[in-house]
Amino acid sequence: MKKKQHPAVEYPEKTLSELRAATKDLDRDMVADEFHPMGPAERVRWERARRKPGRPRRGAGAKVISVSVERGLLVRSDALARNLGITRALLVERGLKAVLAAEGRL
Repeated sequence: MKKKQHPAVEYPEKTLSELRAATKDLDRDMVADEFHPMGPAERVRWERARRKPGRPRRGAGAKVISVSVERGLLVRSDALARNLGITRALLVERGLKAVLAAEGRL
């Protein structure tokens, strides 16, 4: 399969008049006059592109909390999470769900 040649590669082979003809669209002054208000589909694309990357939403979203945990318990729980191949947050989430299920409140 032949590799497609980049369009810029052919410019050195062109004459000055051919280059001017090929790039005349770049010399326009006010391209802003050609813009129009965004339609609904364009607005959705714009908002999606503009959105900052972040953590994926889970459920109704996440709430960051501060919890004090005894150091030994934290060391053991971090080791367990590492062995299970999960994050500390997921381990805590699983633990909370287990307690809620055991209490019949899940």
